Amino acid sequence: MKNLLLMFAAVLIFASCSNNANEGTTDVKVVEKAEISAAGATFPLPFYNIAFKNYAETNNAEITYGGIGSGGGIRSLKDKVVDFGATDAFLDEEKEAEMPAAIVHIPTCIGAVVIAYNLPGIESLSLSSQNLEDIFMGNIKNWNDAKLAETNPDVTLPNMEISLIHRSDGSGTTYIFSDYMSKISTKWEAEIGRGKSLNWPVGMGAKGNPGVAGTIQQTEGSIGYIGSEFAFAQKISFAKLENASGNYIEPSIASISASAQGDIPTDTKVMLTNSSDPNAYPICGFTWLIIYKDQKYDGRTLAQAEATVKLLSWMIEKDAQAIAQQVQYAPLPEKAVTQAKAILGSVVYEGVPVLK
Repeated sequence: MKNLLLMFAAVLIFASCSNNANEGTTDVKVVEKAEISAAGATFPLPFYNIAFKNYAETNNAEITYGGIGSGGGIRSLKDKVVDFGATDAFLDEEKEAEMPAAIVHIPTCIGAVVIAYNLPGIESLSLSSQNLEDIFMGNIKNWNDAKLAETNPDVTLPNMEISLIHRSDGSGTTYIFSDYMSKISTKWEAEIGRGKSLNWPVGMGAKGNPGVAGTIQQTEGSIGYIGSEFAFAQKISFAKLENASGNYIEPSIASISASAQGDIPTDTKVMLTNSSDPNAYPICGFTWLIIYKDQKYDGRTLAQAEATVKLLSWMIEKDAQAIAQQVQYAPLPEKAVTQAKAILGSVVYEGVPVLK
């Protein structure tokens, strides 16, 4: 009998402990990790890689970003296979009309496109607007051409054929570069023009900024255009360029920031190339994240919409902008930040603003 009583007491104690344990866990809510996917521009890739990683670690999120070029980012958003796209070339009215629904552009930073080259022993190179036209249209074919010697009187340029490297994929970097070239060269504007993809008269293509950077590094006598951070990070030489004031300028946080000193429209869709500021590096541009203005589509939940907009809002705030500066992108000017906040405020779900 005593043993039965002891056994009964043990059962009561075990049941009590189990109930207490269950009572202790009934109020615990499991917060699901936000899964966010995006794709697009390689121009801001070094910034996005760090920023998205930092955000994910502190906000219970998993962010997947594919650097497939601006053209790919726009297509991915059009096909609704990502939460947002990324592009260095804003969509004009015609391109926006091709999207399934209205989109908005959120600028994230300002970057520069540099003219990178591989000439062992040549530590300094200056290129005029005319030099750029002649090289990229195939009219200057050798490094010791008299026109290049005239711009670089203190540099002994080698008797070596120029190998031109350009992007093979649809690219916002190409758009920024070709927009600049169209502003400084009537011949370029008439024969080649602006675009994410171009009909190149000369040169060899490589995919993405990493591909162009790698090809230049491996090819003596080469020259091409890449996002400035790829040149900085991989220690690739790049030229000083003649700006609209006739000054030869290197890309830096200060000279990139100077390109955005002019008026910025409320939708932020503006090209910053060939700035009139005498201290501005001439090939600069915003890069944007693009999302649908109405976030209720294809079974998309409010939680998905909120997670996406929350991330984009963080990207324009001071913590993310500090990361941009650390990796040699210029942070957004205060006016652009204010405009970007207003644009995000217009994003809705069932007619109600997503950003609280």
